Amino acid sequence: MSRDIAALLPPKARRRTRIGLVAGGLGAYWPQFPQLLPQLKESTRYVVERFEKMDGEVTDVGFVSDAQEAAVAAEKLRQADCDLIVMFITTYLTSSMVLPIAQRAGVPVLVIDLQPTIKMDHANFGTGEWLAYCGQCSIPEIGNVFRRAGIEFRSVSGYLEQGSAWERIGRWIRAADVRAALRHARHGLMGHVYPGMLDVSTDLTLLPATFGSHVEVLEFDDLRVRVDTVTEKETADRVALASKIFTIDDSVVDDDFAWGAKVSVGLDRLVEDFDLDSLAYYHRGLEGEQHERLGAGMILGASLLTARGIPTTGEYELRATVAQLVTQVVGAGGSFCEIQALNFLDNVVEMGHDGPAHLAISADNPLLRGLGIYHGKRGYGVSVEFDVQHGLVTLLGLGQDRDGSLAFVASEGMAVPGPLLAIGNTTSRVDFDRDPGEWVDQWSATGIGHHWPLSIGHRAADYKTAANLLGIDFRQV
Repeated sequence: MSRDIAALLPPKARRRTRIGLVAGGLGAYWPQFPQLLPQLKESTRYVVERFEKMDGEVTDVGFVSDAQEAAVAAEKLRQADCDLIVMFITTYLTSSMVLPIAQRAGVPVLVIDLQPTIKMDHANFGTGEWLAYCGQCSIPEIGNVFRRAGIEFRSVSGYLEQGSAWERIGRWIRAADVRAALRHARHGLMGHVYPGMLDVSTDLTLLPATFGSHVEVLEFDDLRVRVDTVTEKETADRVALASKIFTIDDSVVDDDFAWGAKVSVGLDRLVEDFDLDSLAYYHRGLEGEQHERLGAGMILGASLLTARGIPTTGEYELRATVAQLVTQVVGAGGSFCEIQALNFLDNVVEMGHDGPAHLAISADNPLLRGLGIYHGKRGYGVSVEFDVQHGLVTLLGLGQDRDGSLAFVASEGMAVPGPLLAIGNTTSRVDFDRDPGEWVDQWSATGIGHHWPLSIGHRAADYKTAANLLGIDFRQV
């Protein structure tokens, strides 16, 4: 997030991810090789310190040496309500020591074995020294037993200070961040679906059933009553805040700017009162009535909320808003998009949307433009124009299949500079290193809807790992 945006729009604080940690080895070795256990516990201390430096809440239940101790550890981890359990295999141990932890805790387990150094000192090692390096001996055994028990198996093997191993572990922790965010997320859904957008329609039971999320069904009147209480001073303060964040185009009408600012303050109250992590909205309205006016005034406030890590999007697009929350949690931003046009000369797909933008990942100062008409929607007012930061980008959509199951759909590309329409839309030019028409065909065949967030960085590996923890399919174009 841009330093200036972060200072002006403090990000929403969420429940910290809870990581359970347990280490273990076969107790039969301890009397045979008295120096082994102290060495393994020293390695365990290193691992614990690495996890405690991560942005999460670590529950360390210690070192287990047999199945009975493992059962006690499993109960402690169950009570800790972890989002991910990490079991550090320090030397060989039996699968009977790991299975109770996976079964009783009832949450995903990551098995790691990190030998002390990059290789053994063969000339000077005896059996006791070798045993500190043979944690990986247990990994196929654990994998077999997990498969037979119907438990998803995940592992990272390496050595203690191996950067690539810790990067793989970090990816699982980021996936746990996503799982934690979705388990406890409260998604607001306000208004009604845009008429005719069948792909946008989502079964409200699907999110709690799949992720554990809550969907709060709201009325535009919930917003109206809060906007009605916004004072002139609060409105003026919000105009001043927006003026620090946006370049204000000459097309902006003062009354429309003030109305968008007033709605923005009301939106903040709505989000706070219902403790929302995201909000999807749409209202058609008629002939300038109050709800139409509210719907037309959402773009400024929705963009400010999105920059704070509370994705707020139009067209009642619940699934795309959930995907935006995922991209936000992994630190990649995520701005609401659809395909706008193809440029076959420059080999780019132009994508973006009218309405809310993720201001924190803008390439330049975002522009606030006045529009006398919103295409395809009723009303008029101020809209946001910006381009996502140039460089590596990843699309992430939440597709839905015939049986109702959800899937993450991703595609990596490069946001590149070039000419953009100046029509009050967010727009980015994305090069997928292939014919843009072929890319559209393959992307559209995945089950994706016609909206998704565009996030910064190449993040497909993160999204694939998160899909694994969430128990949903992953597809990449």
